[in-house]
Amino acid sequence: MDKNLQQQAAVSKQLYPQQINSFLSDDFLLQTDTARQLYHDYAKGLPIIDYHCHLSPEVIAKNENFQNMTQIWLAGDHYKWRALRTLGIEEKYITGNASDEEKFVKWAEAVPYTMRNPLYHWAHMELKNPFGITDLLTGDNALDVYEHGNKLLQQPNFTPQGLLKQFNVEMVGTTDDPIDNLAYHQQIASSGLGVKVLPSFRPDKALNLSGGSGFRTYIQQLSEVSGVEITSIDTLLEALQQRVDFFHSNGCRISDHGLSCLPPAGNTSANLEQIFAAVLAGNDQDAEKYGNEFSYHVLQELCKMYYQKGWVQQFHVGALRNTNTRMLQVNGPDTGYDSIGDFPQAATMAAFFNDLEDAGQLTKTVIYNLNPADNAAFATMIGNFQGGGIKGKMQFGSGWWFLDQLEGMKSQMDALSSMGLISCFIGMLTDSRSFLSYPRHEYFRRLVCNIFGNDVEQGLLPADIPWIGKMVQDICYYNAKNYFPF
Repeated sequence: MDKNLQQQAAVSKQLYPQQINSFLSDDFLLQTDTARQLYHDYAKGLPIIDYHCHLSPEVIAKNENFQNMTQIWLAGDHYKWRALRTLGIEEKYITGNASDEEKFVKWAEAVPYTMRNPLYHWAHMELKNPFGITDLLTGDNALDVYEHGNKLLQQPNFTPQGLLKQFNVEMVGTTDDPIDNLAYHQQIASSGLGVKVLPSFRPDKALNLSGGSGFRTYIQQLSEVSGVEITSIDTLLEALQQRVDFFHSNGCRISDHGLSCLPPAGNTSANLEQIFAAVLAGNDQDAEKYGNEFSYHVLQELCKMYYQKGWVQQFHVGALRNTNTRMLQVNGPDTGYDSIGDFPQAATMAAFFNDLEDAGQLTKTVIYNLNPADNAAFATMIGNFQGGGIKGKMQFGSGWWFLDQLEGMKSQMDALSSMGLISCFIGMLTDSRSFLSYPRHEYFRRLVCNIFGNDVEQGLLPADIPWIGKMVQDICYYNAKNYFPF
């Protein structure tokens, strides 16, 4: 190193001792002494309750070793795919027929260019834990990292079940269609794994009246698995009730819904039964026109079923999906062509919950916002329907998808703190398809500790570390443990 640069580095180290070589150190993201104390003494060792994710129960049940680093780290990860496309990488190295080794090298070459995107943090956190790799990933060391990781993946503690134990996961909430037979959940439950892997009920396909032949095929499948011949909305609800009962008997206590927005009730006098029967018969003429009204009716009845079972219902709203129709035809859905939508949310959401409240059947509810412009609306919405002697009955869920990065999570927590009570917040979830995503809980916990630590050291909060430490622990673990009835 040049002598002048050495002198400058020495001066910088004296002036800013915590900032030198602090990337991915034990104090990563922790900017104050109080933040460091909160994380290391209160948050660090807590178990993980991953109450919403997209991990495959089949993969968990079979518990087979991953073939290589590409299979566990890159396959299905549309976050990484979007970055690679932005850098001009050919699709064959992303979702195409290039070898797994070639795909890994292309990703490694891309990583240095992802600085200030959360991928840069996540990539290195996931290499550090569980692989113990602390070198910055580049094209130069790609093959060494690939070979090192591949060797570790053959060890017993790097199987799907082994990784869940390594990450100290206490509960996994998968996302499952009502027609699923839950055989893999049953296999896991009887295996003695020690990690609860529980199904979550995701009935989106049953709400999609305008889905054409795909909707009709799905209704037939639902009819077959439930043993209920579906010829009307009443029999559709009967079939869904049968599946809710079946899921409940297999440990399900959570539902989830992915919607652009909660559907409006509508004020038409149209006969939904006639429209539904026409759609089942292949006539889609009115399906689009009355799709929202149909969704509203069916979803309201589902929410009443959840209430009767004591479930928690989740609503992930705000995604604009499948925007690139050409690539949808090539790669299919969930391959990196969705974005944040700008749908109006507040009025229909308030009306939807109010109708359930009027019926006395509004269960515990988590709402997740994808558009940061709506954070204040969501943070205030939950306050309208709290009560029933339940702590934090209504939850403004953690920043998800495009918002599960530092700024997105902080903005969500700032809005919740200002307009609600962050002390009641149920904290982080992975919402991921990857077994290597659990460092995102560490990411979240470090951020929570840094937020509270900064407030203490700026004099915005008292230096009552035991009390604030307890609040941090509640946000990171105990609130979720007490909220979900599993």
